[in-house]
Amino acid sequence: MVSTFQRIEHIGIAVNDIDSAEILYSKILNSKPYKREEVESQGVLTSFFQVGDNKIELLQAMSLESPISSFISQKGEGIHHIAYLVSDISREMNRLSKSGFSLIDEKPLKGADNMWVAFLHPKTTGGTLIELCQPIPLK
Repeated sequence: MVSTFQRIEHIGIAVNDIDSAEILYSKILNSKPYKREEVESQGVLTSFFQVGDNKIELLQAMSLESPISSFISQKGEGIHHIAYLVSDISREMNRLSKSGFSLIDEKPLKGADNMWVAFLHPKTTGGTLIELCQPIPLK
C-alpha cells in the first residue's frame, strides 16, 4: 500500500491565552493570523498563521475537559502536535492501525481550517502526538 502522506500541514502549539500568543507570534512571524475558529469537538479555540507552505496552529482550551487543558497542566505551553496532510485519511488510518499504531479517533472528525482530522496516540509514535489532515471538499 502506497502512503498518501503529502507534507507537514501544521504544527500545533498549546497556549494559555490565545490573544497574547497571537501578539507574540505576529511579532515572531511578522504576519497576522488568517483565521480564528472554535472546534467544539476538541474543546479548543484555534488561531492559524501561514508560514510558507505550512501553518502554525495556536490552541487554547475552552474548558477544563479539553485535551489542551490537560496537556498544559501536565507539560506547560508548547508544541502539542505535528499534523500531516494526507490525500486519503481513512486509508491512512486503516494502514496505520494495521501496522500497530493506536488511533485516538476511530473515524475522521471535522477539525479546524476545513479539515477532516484523526490523531495517533503518542504512546505508539515515540511520544509525539500526530494528526492526520485531509481537506473537506467544498460544496
